[in-house]
Amino acid sequence: MRRWPGPLLFGIVVAAATGYAAIAYIPYGLMKVVIERLGQGGVNTMSYGNLANPDRQPVVRPSPDLAYSSCPYDLSAGPVAIDVTPVPGRYSSLSIFDAKTDVIFVRNDVEAGGKPFRIIVARDGQAVPAGAETVRTSHDRGIALIRLLLKDPAEIGALEALRRQSRCTAVTKLK
Repeated sequence: MRRWPGPLLFGIVVAAATGYAAIAYIPYGLMKVVIERLGQGGVNTMSYGNLANPDRQPVVRPSPDLAYSSCPYDLSAGPVAIDVTPVPGRYSSLSIFDAKTDVIFVRNDVEAGGKPFRIIVARDGQAVPAGAETVRTSHDRGIALIRLLLKDPAEIGALEALRRQSRCTAVTKLK
């Protein structure tokens, strides 16, 4: 009758190990899927997505009044610069996520004073241009996401040129 503690203990150990593995590794898998969906333009390049509709939903529960621009980044060859140009009169924000899906930086147009800004994303220990505002991460990969709030989805065409002033590029010069 005393045979049940062994299998019970084994079951608890397997459940704990499975739970730990899920918590530790699922975020990386989710980020890989997001990068594939949002990175149509490639790595270290900004992509300017079309507005979401019922047939096209690149992110979970996208807002139809938000225009998304995204930059999947890879820091293995060096830092990446993200230049953001806010659109006057429209709320916008930059969020940077690491490979584990953690938000490592957020700034909106109000915090930026409505002015363009540059953020350098770099691995711990990578050299960056002197005086640059830098966000450090311990992961090579991640994604930067710019959201632009539209008053009416029809106005996206008139704002497209301004939206495309935001860029994502590899840092090649450290001066």
